Amino acid sequence: MAMEPTLKVALGSAAFGIFWVLAVFPAVPFLPIGRTAGSLLGAMLMVLFGVMSADEAYAAVDLPILGLLFGTMVVSVYLERADMFKHLGRLLSWRSHGGKDLLVRTCVVAALASALFTNDTCCVVLTEFILKIARQNNLPPKPFLLALASSANIGSAATPIGNPQNLVIAVQSGISFGQFVFGILPATLVGAVVNAAILLCLYWRQLSDEKGVEVVVPVPTEVVEEEDVTSHRFSPATMSHLRSHQLGSSKLDSLDHSCSEVYEPVKPVSNGDTKTDATVGIHQRRGAAVRGDEWVNGAKDRHPFHSVDEKEEPMEQWKSTLWKTCVYVITLGMLVALLLGLNMSWSAITAALALIVLDFKDARPCLEKVSYPLLLFFCGMFITVDGFNKTGIPSAFWEFMEPYARIDTPSGIVILSMVILFLSNVASNVPTVLLLGARVAASAAAISPAAETNAWLILAWVSTVAGNLSLLGSAANLIVCEQARRSQLFGYTLSFFSHLQFGFPATLIVTGIGLLLIRSI
Repeated sequence: MAMEPTLKVALGSAAFGIFWVLAVFPAVPFLPIGRTAGSLLGAMLMVLFGVMSADEAYAAVDLPILGLLFGTMVVSVYLERADMFKHLGRLLSWRSHGGKDLLVRTCVVAALASALFTNDTCCVVLTEFILKIARQNNLPPKPFLLALASSANIGSAATPIGNPQNLVIAVQSGISFGQFVFGILPATLVGAVVNAAILLCLYWRQLSDEKGVEVVVPVPTEVVEEEDVTSHRFSPATMSHLRSHQLGSSKLDSLDHSCSEVYEPVKPVSNGDTKTDATVGIHQRRGAAVRGDEWVNGAKDRHPFHSVDEKEEPMEQWKSTLWKTCVYVITLGMLVALLLGLNMSWSAITAALALIVLDFKDARPCLEKVSYPLLLFFCGMFITVDGFNKTGIPSAFWEFMEPYARIDTPSGIVILSMVILFLSNVASNVPTVLLLGARVAASAAAISPAAETNAWLILAWVSTVAGNLSLLGSAANLIVCEQARRSQLFGYTLSFFSHLQFGFPATLIVTGIGLLLIRSI
């Protein structure tokens, strides 16, 4: 593709530059309007500057990707209501055997959850839960936060629904769900194991500290579970509800505090005999319990309708269990449909609407948890990236790199991977996929159809794992960082350089090992 006139190239580059700055630094002082507004601004400027027409802008919006993203968000909301993430939390804390065991569990749960529910959703739901477990066991939060963010990114590479760039690749490439999974799954499994091993090597001494071992005990599910079920009302792939979570948690804390003041047991007057005091206190509490039982029994005699409520409780529990089972079955049906090669967007939307109908109530509260700003961000990004493509700059860049980045040679794969790593951390992974995807695939298609599929899988793997290189590499990293920093009870600041110390070597190692295992089927 030839370069456009100089004025058009300059205006298109300026519009894309504004989009890039606001996408990477959403709170930039001179224009703190955020990522979504910055994306729409870049799209508008592409049309106003004449880089593309309005009709071309509309055509650039990829509706199948938006439909797939919307459907998976709705399904994630209903899975959260069905306590799926509470069960994942139980898996983390059940019979834990120290810091190393907890770190490995964090890696496994994060990788598994992100493959099925997207990496951003996984990080939104699990960050504060993991902070609580680390604090309760007197363990440093940093290794567990790094494990959550990095494993979520690696695990999300395994499926087309694991992260936004995979959605783009799956739709644009036409690769079936099953072919995508089986082609990249070996790299994901080995990459997750290697990532966990690197974390253990780096933080072995901190996780083996004596003060940590003394207090590391299995965390009772009830200690964390009740509070988390209420506080982790998340919206997939967004941090817009973070403040409401904290307000909800603070209200619960204040309520618990007030209840503890109201129901504080009566302390007997001390006469210097500790044993007598304790005995009197126990008898007073027992007496209060007996009087309470007498009052309740009397109330039941006076109000026989309480027995009806007791009979209704098992019925409500049975209905709740049946509803949760149906949610899991519908989600499993969606995954089966995807594996069978049915249309991914309509499979996800069908599952979402089936869950809405099954719920049999106003769907507005659940639909409000969908991240519509993220969908708008994608709309603006599609237009902005397509406009930048029309300037000819990406094509010129690829024409220069193509002879050195062909995937039929080991050196070409290495150079291509380095380009993807660099652009994913500079321009973010989704724009990188939009800019390079079709060009890399066309170059590989000249070799063989299998090479074309391999090129798409390599792009998916490298652009996803590249998110672990720096704190700004992926939205999942930023979600973990912000959730941890804003946590009122368990706050922790994960700095850019502390993340880079782990992220840089781990990303290079995991990426290199994964490239050896990616094969098209």
